[in-house]
Amino acid sequence: MTTQIVTQLPIPAFFDRHKVGSVWRVPYQDRANQAGSWAKQHGITPAAKDRKKICLMAIDVQNTFCIADHELFVGGRSGTGAIEDNVRLCEFIYRNLHHISEIAPTMDTHTAMQIFHPIFWINDAGEHPIPNATSITLEDVQQGKWKVNPAIAYSLAKGNYMAIQRHALHYVQKLNTEGKFPLTVWAYHSMLGGIGHALVSSVEEAMFFHNIARHSQTNFEIKGGNPLTENYSVLRPEVMDGADGRPIAQKNTRFLQRLLEFDAVIIAGQAKSHCVAWTIQDLLSEILAHDPKLAKKVYLLEDCTSPVVVPNIVDYTDQADAAFRRFADAGMHLVKSTDAMETWVDLNLA
Repeated sequence: MTTQIVTQLPIPAFFDRHKVGSVWRVPYQDRANQAGSWAKQHGITPAAKDRKKICLMAIDVQNTFCIADHELFVGGRSGTGAIEDNVRLCEFIYRNLHHISEIAPTMDTHTAMQIFHPIFWINDAGEHPIPNATSITLEDVQQGKWKVNPAIAYSLAKGNYMAIQRHALHYVQKLNTEGKFPLTVWAYHSMLGGIGHALVSSVEEAMFFHNIARHSQTNFEIKGGNPLTENYSVLRPEVMDGADGRPIAQKNTRFLQRLLEFDAVIIAGQAKSHCVAWTIQDLLSEILAHDPKLAKKVYLLEDCTSPVVVPNIVDYTDQADAAFRRFADAGMHLVKSTDAMETWVDLNLA
């Protein structure tokens, strides 16, 4: 039996944990120069030379979810969940820079007229649903409590209002029959071209530093642009067909295959109850369909993710925790970012 030497890198002096909850410009050239020097100082080699390839998938670590005054801040029960998660995530990246072969951040990406935004729906009084406080059920649509806003048909359905109304009914029916959450009307968020869409500055800085130090291109994965379906998971949308049975979206097979090629996949991000849980569930479903033993290559940073909690309205903590227990029962590993990676993943070539 061999004794494994635990080695973690120091955290660069420029990292300021007190800035993680704010938005600022990353000084790219300064960080590039420092990353090059850091790699030489600590003997960090290009990721292409890694004997064991490890991917860190950071789900939707964007301002819209992670900055306290932005649209869908994920506070968890503590009220500061996403900020605390991102402090630990940044420190994890810096300490394990030499082990992480690739970082793949997913980017929730939206425009105004999407099925989960207020403008999409209207009632007989001409009111739009209250964001973050309205769930639209199958019964709501069947009974006409909420209807598709006729004014959006011009942009989304070439003026064919009945077609988009049929789709709306089909959509909530699919969610209902597949046992998914009812359609939640969210505040406008992750708006393409807006500040909320961007990665949290401190996390972006850490990823950029990794990119340069390890000569490993950050693998951005865009999701959520289809106006007729939600896309909690980066691997597939909530609904993939229309009322006529024709496909309106498809699984992200390319990225899925990419993930399964790694020797280990580490997952963090927001929110634990929604985009994180949905992505992991879709990944697990594919693994179980191919080779259940592959679940053991997935590691969930449970201290770098928080559930959706809207005080006095909804709390998804219990559902999120139950989902993570199911993932662990299937063979995935629940780990802490503060523990040395060597203690929970075999970094030697199998």
